[in-house]
Amino acid sequence: MTQSEAKAEAVKRVFILGMDGAGNFVQQANTPHLDAWLPRGAFTYEAQAELPTISAECWGSVLHGVRPDKHGLNNDKAANEPYPADSPYPSLFRLIREQQPDAKLASFTGWDPINSGIIENNLGVYKVSLPDAELVPALLGYVEENPDVRLLFLQLDEPDGSGHRHGYGPDSPEYLKMIGTCDERIGMILARLEQLHLIEDSLIILLTDHGGGGAETHNHGSDHPMDRNVFWGCIGPGIKQGHLSSPVSITDTARVTALALGLATPAGWDAELPKDLLTRGTFSRA
Repeated sequence: MTQSEAKAEAVKRVFILGMDGAGNFVQQANTPHLDAWLPRGAFTYEAQAELPTISAECWGSVLHGVRPDKHGLNNDKAANEPYPADSPYPSLFRLIREQQPDAKLASFTGWDPINSGIIENNLGVYKVSLPDAELVPALLGYVEENPDVRLLFLQLDEPDGSGHRHGYGPDSPEYLKMIGTCDERIGMILARLEQLHLIEDSLIILLTDHGGGGAETHNHGSDHPMDRNVFWGCIGPGIKQGHLSSPVSITDTARVTALALGLATPAGWDAELPKDLLTRGTFSRA
């Protein structure tokens, strides 16, 4: 591989951009931005949420690289207790802080317990918790001032709230409309990243944590495919383009991120690298 090829495939930062409770119903919603961006990398609409298919358990697995029986998170704990600073299953943010002490880290969430109870405290992570409509402008301002951010996480909360109010799935127009609204917001972020020339050396992961409407129309938590099947996509240097044929868990997000950023990972991680994700065996180092 030539020096120019290595430079082109180096990852300087990772953006994990998620919406809560959207399942794989983006296929029925009006999502022109996801429709345009997902094929720019590797993607699937059959990725698997963790069990139970509940927000803290699932976002905990995305960020900590292990299943819920290991990270031990649930909604009540996340809302009321800080995540243990000495856990053998640290978040990606703690891994980066320990191994790359000067890295800029940021988390923007519509659901505050992610920032207060899933991501450890006292790591110097720039944390913002706001309603979705206010969250995206805050994120855009941060990225413009901090293009050298190493890891940025986004969780838009409103699809899940709409599902609880109006029902999940393709027969709920209010729910599908909210997924479309979140697609617009993610589209704004991706457009700004392009304007700032950050796309070519960034890894972008687009996902949701779970779906809903399987066992109960207005709820989630079961192993029903409506609750468990979710969309997941990865775009960036060294990533293949097209549908992923190998199985993907939302937990694998942590492995992909760690590998892209050159992080050593704890023993006992459940996160794996999807077999057909990369164009070669590993990422080039930035």
